[in-house]
Amino acid sequence: MSPTMKRIAITGVKQTTLLDVPIPQPIQDWVLVKVHAIPLCTEYKNWLNGSEYYGHEAAGEVVMVAQPGKVNVGDRVVVMAGAPCGKCTLCISGEYIHCQHMHDPAEFTGVAYGGDTHVQYLLKQDWLLVPIPDDISYTRAALACCGLGPTFGALENMNVSATDTVLITGGGAVGLGGVINAKFRGARTILVEQVPYRQQKARELGADLVLSPHDPDIRTKIMAYTDMRGVDACLETSGNVVAQRLCIDMVRRRGKISLVGECGNDLAIQASNDFIRKGISLMGQWHYNLNGAHKLMQVIRDSPVAEQLITHVYPMNEIQQALATCASQECGKVMILPWEGVDQ
Repeated sequence: MSPTMKRIAITGVKQTTLLDVPIPQPIQDWVLVKVHAIPLCTEYKNWLNGSEYYGHEAAGEVVMVAQPGKVNVGDRVVVMAGAPCGKCTLCISGEYIHCQHMHDPAEFTGVAYGGDTHVQYLLKQDWLLVPIPDDISYTRAALACCGLGPTFGALENMNVSATDTVLITGGGAVGLGGVINAKFRGARTILVEQVPYRQQKARELGADLVLSPHDPDIRTKIMAYTDMRGVDACLETSGNVVAQRLCIDMVRRRGKISLVGECGNDLAIQASNDFIRKGISLMGQWHYNLNGAHKLMQVIRDSPVAEQLITHVYPMNEIQQALATCASQECGKVMILPWEGVDQ
């Protein structure tokens, strides 16, 4: 009988279970990683409606390889999201997240959960594994996924520095990560968020001004804070068209906006007034360039507040409570420890 591992599965509306499944085997450049930390992201939305989803973030240790490659057994690594081809121009340049030739992990690995991260062991291409420095824990290093990654990439692309004021709309884990990244660069930071827990957390992480989106004077306050110029850069992490519009209105002339939050609704924009005459740059940011991973690790190591983004840590058998915590919106980044609370 093949050795087995635990796998988290969503089985219905607000229902989960732990399944025993065979441990997958490495193949070609896909290596086997023993997972030590699983950050939760938007999986709670699937949990709320009972649809399947099995994660895209993890940190762990390489325990088996099929061939010599870019990692060795014993390496501590952060697992990047997706299953890109590794050969196209985008992948080679570090922009792998935008690859147009993604693998089907289940088809390639031969197991239905080949691309899952909510497991005790996973398979991942060796070139998508970011080394973890010896002085950084697995849970802290796992912030190099969605906790700090997307906003790090956005601030890099917008060249934000200590002379800038950054507006961040949305105070979920990604938006709070944006506060950490912006403050690490020395920028003044404004956060817009309606949940009191997140407002307070943003203040603890160093946000200079925290406003409610329902404040009737929000635009006046932002303009006053920036000497009537507008902010230099915006991070939109909420996925809300009202917040997107606020960013367009509040960014200064020749300023920059990065859309990070996913949104399925239409944003009303005017090419002339919003872009041509104001001269702003609007860009999308899904993740960060893999070539900058070492810089993000520096943020994770040296930021005095990075670890405070992790607000809850649960053993694997408490996945129900972990997802409920995410759904409550009263949390930062929630982590699962897959070797605690279960039979070894």
